[in-house]
Amino acid sequence: MLYFYEYMSPISALTVIADENNIKEVRLSKQRFNNGEINGINKKSPVIKQCTDWLDSYFAGDKPSPYELPLSPEGSLFRKRVWEILCEIPYGCVITYGDITKRIAEERGIKKMSAQAVGGAVGHNPISIIIPCHRVVGNNGNLTGYGGGMPTKIWLLEHEKLDMSKFFVPKKGTAL
Repeated sequence: MLYFYEYMSPISALTVIADENNIKEVRLSKQRFNNGEINGINKKSPVIKQCTDWLDSYFAGDKPSPYELPLSPEGSLFRKRVWEILCEIPYGCVITYGDITKRIAEERGIKKMSAQAVGGAVGHNPISIIIPCHRVVGNNGNLTGYGGGMPTKIWLLEHEKLDMSKFFVPKKGTAL
């Protein structure tokens, strides 16, 4: 059985989805679930309680680690490896898509890796905020896109007290 919980955060409603043992998704809510659609709606299972406590801590300005939670995002081995790297990005810091690409290429013993593949894995992160894909930026200070929208990405980085003076929002692009 899956449990769904709508968590109200300072940026938007977040939908938390978990099974009995693991968090499967945390996503910015684009739609609200109603009680007739899904079994388990708004049930605070112990795993969802852990997740909402973590989110409370994060939004209160604490620096909780993703490793404090039982995360189980669904994806390919490649995507899971990218998400593991995202979990290693310290609170209030960023890395570039290029950094992730180089690291995976080194791990695989190859000269280079597709930046598009890494971007796709980052963009398909199912556990938003906790797996901090908002901490990934372009090589030149470009904030690049964020599934929750650029204002949300900026809010999250500013919340983490990142010095935003060296970053910029692209004027055009598909991921704004």
